[in-house]
Amino acid sequence: MNTIENTTIGEFVAKDFRTAAVFSKFGIDFCCKGNRTIEEASEKKGADSQTILAEIKAVLESKTDNSIDFKSWPLDLLADYIEKTHHRYVVEKTQVLLPFLSKLCKVHGAHHPELFEINELFIGCSGELAQHMKKEELILFPFIKKMVQATLTDELISQPHFGTVENPIAMMKHEHDTEGERFRKIAMLTSNYAPPADACNTYKVTFAMLQEFEQDLHKHIHLENNILFPAAVALEKDFIAQS
Repeated sequence: MNTIENTTIGEFVAKDFRTAAVFSKFGIDFCCKGNRTIEEASEKKGADSQTILAEIKAVLESKTDNSIDFKSWPLDLLADYIEKTHHRYVVEKTQVLLPFLSKLCKVHGAHHPELFEINELFIGCSGELAQHMKKEELILFPFIKKMVQATLTDELISQPHFGTVENPIAMMKHEHDTEGERFRKIAMLTSNYAPPADACNTYKVTFAMLQEFEQDLHKHIHLENNILFPAAVALEKDFIAQS
């Protein structure tokens, strides 16, 4: 019987590609040396096998948020959720995907030149998203939370330097469109994330991670464009009507 302790690294990655990010974090080769167990690999690296195993279990047991009714959430809670879930996801995954894509270009670029364009597109995406998220975290989200707090304390709030909340929201939505288009190009260049016949494990994992990244980005943009932003505009209009 194959228990989780004697499951090989390659088997973990084959079962759920998200585990590759954990192995990469600890410097464990899941591609060419995927026939080892976590204990064997961690011993070579001088790492704690139980820590790695705990992180792998957490990934395997993680669930999606499809059943959550986000529309019922207070706006400050939703903004916090987006920041701690989707913004953090972008930061963590870009740190894994950037070196993976760079490695693919070096190893497979001669036979798959489209990898260079995919890499450039993702480099652009990661840089733009980093700036985009900082604008939300430092400007837009704090103002939304300030409005929510004001409704609880029945206080007046001064007009922000950006005028109306619709101005930064318009900018954020434009940037969402830009990244959506960038990922449409990545999807096209990867044949909808289908690795070629000669793809190694790193190649397969990278394409799977890119697909998951796009899916998470769609959820991220949906929560903002369709729920958080319209509700923030409506809340601001209530303040204006009451003033």
